[in-house]
Amino acid sequence: MSELLYTIFRAFFRLFFTVFYRWEVRGLERIPDREGVVICCNHISNLDPPLLGSAMHRPVRFMAKEELFRIPVLSFLIRKFGAFPVQRGSADKRAIKKALSILKQGEVLGVFPEGTRSKTGKLGEAHTGASFIALKGEGQVVPAAIVGPYRLFRKVTIIFGHPLDLSEYRGQKWTSQSLKEVTDRIMGEIDSLLEESRRDPS
Repeated sequence: MSELLYTIFRAFFRLFFTVFYRWEVRGLERIPDREGVVICCNHISNLDPPLLGSAMHRPVRFMAKEELFRIPVLSFLIRKFGAFPVQRGSADKRAIKKALSILKQGEVLGVFPEGTRSKTGKLGEAHTGASFIALKGEGQVVPAAIVGPYRLFRKVTIIFGHPLDLSEYRGQKWTSQSLKEVTDRIMGEIDSLLEESRRDPS
């Protein structure tokens, strides 16, 4: 990942979201300054990755669907922005290994547990991959919620929650049930952040 290009892209998108979407960022102070972190966020638009990445003070690495890396110019740009490919619909061992390496190096990984964009804006069913990566990579999990919709000159808000305490699941052999429990907790926290925004839309 090119730090210079990342800084340039982040500055561009911060200006873009400020001008066209009046963006608001809440809870940024809840993100750990160091160590590996998994940001788990809802997914409502193709603009979610740049919104999430530009909102944070730490660089964020994203899994991106493999098809995007077949587009020459786009592939070059997203690679420079720190993205790496993943085959959707399968247990992509190479992508998982890359994600674990990112966490072990104390970096930030951005994940959308639903795996695809929600057409209704409501939370969809999440996959357990993000939970497995977070536990295996010993990363802190920070839930995040993007409150849209993305409409020009109307506010888009991103809210970061507190890191989740998953200590009871660490250091053990995980089952499909325990991974689902962790995933449900993560999605429950995201839903709570969305509800918080509904109660306080200011």
